[in-house]
Amino acid sequence: MNLQVTEKKVDGVERLLQVEVPADMVRQAEEKAVRRYASSARLPGFRPGKAPPAMIRQRFADAIRQEAVESLIQEAYKQVVGDSEVKLAAQPHVHDVKFGEDQALTFELHLEVQPKVELPRTQGFRVTRSVRSVTDDAVQEQIDSMREQRATWTPIEDKPAEQDMVTVMLATADDAGEIPEGKEYRIILGGGQAIAGIEELIMTLKPGETAERPVKWPDDFPDEAQRSKTKTVRVTLADAKHKALPDLDDAFARELGEFDSVDALKSAVREDLTADATREADADVRQKLIDEIIGANAFDVPPSWVNQTVSAYIEAYQVPESERESFAQRFRSMAERQVRRDLVIDTLAEREKLTASESELDDRVADLAKRRGTDVGQLYASLQKAGRLKEIERSVTEEKVFKWLLDQNTVE
Repeated sequence: MNLQVTEKKVDGVERLLQVEVPADMVRQAEEKAVRRYASSARLPGFRPGKAPPAMIRQRFADAIRQEAVESLIQEAYKQVVGDSEVKLAAQPHVHDVKFGEDQALTFELHLEVQPKVELPRTQGFRVTRSVRSVTDDAVQEQIDSMREQRATWTPIEDKPAEQDMVTVMLATADDAGEIPEGKEYRIILGGGQAIAGIEELIMTLKPGETAERPVKWPDDFPDEAQRSKTKTVRVTLADAKHKALPDLDDAFARELGEFDSVDALKSAVREDLTADATREADADVRQKLIDEIIGANAFDVPPSWVNQTVSAYIEAYQVPESERESFAQRFRSMAERQVRRDLVIDTLAEREKLTASESELDDRVADLAKRRGTDVGQLYASLQKAGRLKEIERSVTEEKVFKWLLDQNTVE
């Protein structure tokens, strides 16, 4: 096609092209569409394929024009993109289509191209490594959490107190002062699940009792319209339960696993927390190195890639439709940072030949099988079926890239 292509805008990885298809090629495309319609169209008084072209043009004018425009845009797109040496980052978009009888067809083609990431500076950076200390309090907090998970709840007949779990029928008067039928709620007192005034009312009751009194909503209540208002609240206490934590003794330690004593349990918890702290410190160093490289090597990222990452976040966190726009705005910078990180890793992996090999992937799967106590072949097939081999391959590649970076830079 004898196209006229004008570059209207170049902005980083984005291109805006003005494309013009000559009028004679537009007429040829229309005639081709007319012939196609004429070969199959059924018009009264004519056998299929025998209707005059002029009548075909008149009867199917809009459809013929639409078909001609779509075929021309498709052919022009193939030529423009095919003649270009750049790699596209996303499907191009067509805008501002203009087309008139006996006139050229013009449209704008919006392209996003893959960025050229060269990373001339990847060495000589100095980053600090901070490891979170594991204190006795942290160990005790983790063990207390284990005890909480194995707590038992015992029904009580007296008035509940903080930390007790209650089931209540709760109703609040409307603006007219009418109190509707109550709704059932399960609340752990003192946990901030209900406003203080309602919890105080609940703690005046024994199971089976009902009370009704005015309650003032707090000045900092999340719903501004309800702040500082006083409403009549009716509460019926259905039941109350008291939480009992298991004793922290050797028997409790044995229930959790192969621990002979509380001291052995504490030692294992400390080891786990220390390992977590080490992993956090390593991840922090890796991110600092990536940030240094991004700061020293400017490159653009395709907006479509950032949008895809945001969409992946939305899908992973199952964000409701009504909250997706605000979520996208809040997490767009994080998504762009993730795209830049991936581009740095991909570039270094290719340039320094650090991509995971088949043997390295096999070794990683074999190690996973050994730790899980399963057959290597079965695990490999399972991972392949679940589409997780790429994820493992990526993990091995990242490890090799960061090992290379650590050798090139200083960690204090």
